Amino acid sequence: MNRLFAHNYNLLKDNDERSKRVGILSGPWVSAGIAALFALLLCAGTPLQAADQNVVNIYSYRQEILIRPLLDRFTEISGIEVKLVSGKADVLLQRLKSEGRNSPADLLLTADAGRLHRALEAGVLQAVHSKILDSLIPAIYREPDGYWYALSLRARPIIYAIDRVNPQDLKDYTGLADEKWYGRICVRSSNSIYNQSHIASLIAHHGIAAAESWAKSLVQNFARKPAGGDRDQIRAVASGECDIALANTYYLARLASSENAQDQAAAAAVAIHWPNQDGIGTHVNVSGAAVTASAKNLANAIKLIEFLAGDEAQEIYAETVYEYPIRDGLAAAPLVASWGEFKADDLNLSLLGKHNAEAVRIADRVGWQ
Repeated sequence: MNRLFAHNYNLLKDNDERSKRVGILSGPWVSAGIAALFALLLCAGTPLQAADQNVVNIYSYRQEILIRPLLDRFTEISGIEVKLVSGKADVLLQRLKSEGRNSPADLLLTADAGRLHRALEAGVLQAVHSKILDSLIPAIYREPDGYWYALSLRARPIIYAIDRVNPQDLKDYTGLADEKWYGRICVRSSNSIYNQSHIASLIAHHGIAAAESWAKSLVQNFARKPAGGDRDQIRAVASGECDIALANTYYLARLASSENAQDQAAAAAVAIHWPNQDGIGTHVNVSGAAVTASAKNLANAIKLIEFLAGDEAQEIYAETVYEYPIRDGLAAAPLVASWGEFKADDLNLSLLGKHNAEAVRIADRVGWQ
């Protein structure tokens, strides 16, 4: 955690010649006055600045307390000040759409490939190219034309009750459609982008009909009407309300590392099963970064993404938020590493966004509330 930043500094220093603006998508924009008012109502944060050679402006779904140490490191080695506005991911996207070309944001940090695709379709991103990013980030974890780049990996395995489920009865996601799991599964609402992206991955692998058949049977096996977030599903398994849940691993890590004794007990009562290890692999998704269409500080935005993709930032990021580094060979947090290695689905995650609309329609048709 105390390595020298010389390597990252050289990457940042060399970027100016490599960064290139490829194009800006445009769309209908509201007036600057309305956009400013909307932004004021939706989000609070550090006031952002317009074009400035020594600044980069970020809209981030990450809480400032989690990401500020990394941003301060970036400023230390590059001399570029980072202005940050934090907020809910969907709210920040709406803010970008409302502000249009008047947006001060240079960079969007958000969660889920499906949400990144929505931002692309909304016309608020621009494609950028960086040899550094292309060399650091695997092709399956970046948008093919350079509209977004993943920075961390999150897995969505099966979480099961240690005292009520034999792990030998678990194999893959399709097995959750079996009648033996009737009334035993907890999953959050299909309004969650996480579940939409999971269905989208099944569409990409198996087609619409197979994905819909699975979703229909899964819904029939629900123990209750979907409610709450991923941590609530894990708590429900621990309390006996259900026996199995689908949840992102970092939520389990947050429960296990919580100062709340009940949350610690809930985490201790469950275990992870990595599904599809003999096939396509466990479903994964990402958090990522994208340069905005309105970026006034383009080169600085690219420098920051390159820094966040570097070794030091990746390991600090992974330890702070309990997600996996986007690249092989870098250490996960000790708690996360204790769950063992697994085979991840190698689907190009840009497909999750492309199949999102159909995934939502499937959820509606099968009654996944």
